[in-house]
Amino acid sequence: MDDLIKIAVDAMGGDGSPKKIIDGIIHNHKANKDNFFKIFGDKDEINSLLKNNIDKDFFEVIDTKNVVKSTDSPLEAAKRGKDTSMWLAIESVKKKNSDIVISAGNTGALLVIAKLNLKMIENIDKPALSALWPNKKGMSVVLDLGANIECGSKNLVDFSIMGASLYKSLYPNETPNVALLNIGSEELKGNETIKETFQLLNDKKNFDFNFKGYIEGNQLMHGEVNVIVSDGFTGNVALKTAEGTANFITDELKLALSGSILGKISSLLNISNLKKFKKRLDPRLYNGAIFIGLDAPVVKSHGGTDYIGFSNSINVCNKIIKGNLIDKIKGNLNR
Repeated sequence: MDDLIKIAVDAMGGDGSPKKIIDGIIHNHKANKDNFFKIFGDKDEINSLLKNNIDKDFFEVIDTKNVVKSTDSPLEAAKRGKDTSMWLAIESVKKKNSDIVISAGNTGALLVIAKLNLKMIENIDKPALSALWPNKKGMSVVLDLGANIECGSKNLVDFSIMGASLYKSLYPNETPNVALLNIGSEELKGNETIKETFQLLNDKKNFDFNFKGYIEGNQLMHGEVNVIVSDGFTGNVALKTAEGTANFITDELKLALSGSILGKISSLLNISNLKKFKKRLDPRLYNGAIFIGLDAPVVKSHGGTDYIGFSNSINVCNKIIKGNLIDKIKGNLNR
């Protein structure tokens, strides 16, 4: 067990839990025997779902009947008590009993409870919410996606360091190329915070990443940049816009290919390419937002995803710990 990655799992958060969570754990375990799961939730319900699908050497169930509700405000969630599955899962990381925590529960509650339990990495002022987006060449890390509405230049520099460290942890053989999301690519474009951040990043040459200046919203998927940095307000709007556009394209394509005989024949002739297209835009493949800046990583699975999506979030947890994310952030800060 000592050589396994210990993942604290809030089994009671998100739609369809705990069944979705346990099914995701089982699905992940079939392909990967590197993880030990500390599962927090209703013990009777969880054990009935596990049904001997995982060897007892790979999991432990910590019984708790109290849960953070999806309707709870962050304050209500914190007041609900220290015996909720979410709180105890995060506390497990705080006590060094687990390496990383994952939950599909209430996002605001998760961020607040994590901040109450875990310390900030030294010299980081604000944590950031980051996620993976597909691009033409592979994947990008994008942050902040809503944890901080207002950010100063130091925060954006910190986000750049943390985002590049996260990318390097997930893709150790690739070089992080960092850019600031802006309204134009010219140096004079943007507000004072963005321009000041540009100068700070441009002047320092000893970071473990390449600074590529500004990137506009219509270039996010080009792949020349793989770490995209913004304040939480702008990042969240960009995220929701990208998600909505992807859903619109997928829905319209389905309609076009099923609305007439010609469309149905066309879909049959192109079934291989359509499957590739569908897989490329499948949000389950990119499930797992990462809350970074604290002294332990916190992963947020989408509440509405299925067990495949949750399993993919577990893969993110595994890569983060194997990639020594926290040490990489500290190393870049020391530079």
